[in-house]
Amino acid sequence: MSRPVTLFTGQWADLPFEEVCRKAKSFGYDGLELACWGDHFEVSKASEDYCRSRRELLKKYDLKVFSVSNHLVGQAVADRIDERHKSVVPEHVWGDGDPEGVRQRAAEEMIRTGEAAKRLGVSIVNGFTGSPVWHLCYSFPPVPPKMIDDGFREFAARWKPILDAYQKLGIRFGLEVHPTEIAFDITSAERALKALDNHPAFGFNYDPSHFGYQGVDYVKFIYTFSERIFHVHMKDAWWSDVPAEAGVFGGHTEFGARGRYWDFRSPGRGNVNFEDIIRALNRIGYKGPLSVEWEDSGMDREHGAIEACQYVKSVDFPASDIAFDSALTNKREFTERKAP
Repeated sequence: MSRPVTLFTGQWADLPFEEVCRKAKSFGYDGLELACWGDHFEVSKASEDYCRSRRELLKKYDLKVFSVSNHLVGQAVADRIDERHKSVVPEHVWGDGDPEGVRQRAAEEMIRTGEAAKRLGVSIVNGFTGSPVWHLCYSFPPVPPKMIDDGFREFAARWKPILDAYQKLGIRFGLEVHPTEIAFDITSAERALKALDNHPAFGFNYDPSHFGYQGVDYVKFIYTFSERIFHVHMKDAWWSDVPAEAGVFGGHTEFGARGRYWDFRSPGRGNVNFEDIIRALNRIGYKGPLSVEWEDSGMDREHGAIEACQYVKSVDFPASDIAFDSALTNKREFTERKAP
């Protein structure tokens, strides 16, 4: 049986929740991955009654929910806080804007997100972690190793209490490995896990679009962290075969600008090899949803969401439980039946 195909609502947060439900159903999706911004899943309102009303609305449109995502607040937990964060975190998390206060309130909000997820009836919270050391990614002036070590220790100190709370709740956190996070490739993901002492509540929301243009082996990531793939984003990216005006770092250009070396594309229209991904997910036994995070600056959003749903359903396939040539080698015993 193929995996359910869901739509991540983060890029649709400008629309009311019921309208997103109606559209997602008409587009062909099996369910939603609920963003904790807009009015789709508001952590501050997520009482038992609120969660029940969300489930009822999803049922009305025959949609399922497997996870909630709070990338924006998670980003503030271990980040270097500045004016950018004010526009993405809730007012009660921003408060007076004091950086340490923002980080602490963000951590508290992430714990509340886990509690709300449990009331909703899901066991996965996806998101970002932020990073104390992303600004040190390029080592000039030369970065002493101790600065990176200290950054990973700080990340662990800030996230372990959240993960401990999740473990008690039966919730798992899926980090979307991504530039600006503590983990942005295989090497840094391994280091993040080590810093957390391989905490059982910490894993990954696998998203191949953030790897390919960096030169990271996005299929190897699946095998490296086979037991930590908690959730999957089906998101595509294109990168150029030839040098460009704005390279891997983007040249301070906006997404979609001409001259970029890479950009996000609607699934099936970029460079990501999704068949290889599906085969790898089959090999590790991943049975969770395939969630479309739709981003393409050059395409109409609704056209893209419909196309993406059809594409993901077409590229997914179940694993075989027999060898294709077993019929050639298996010995069969035939019992001779006597006529009555």
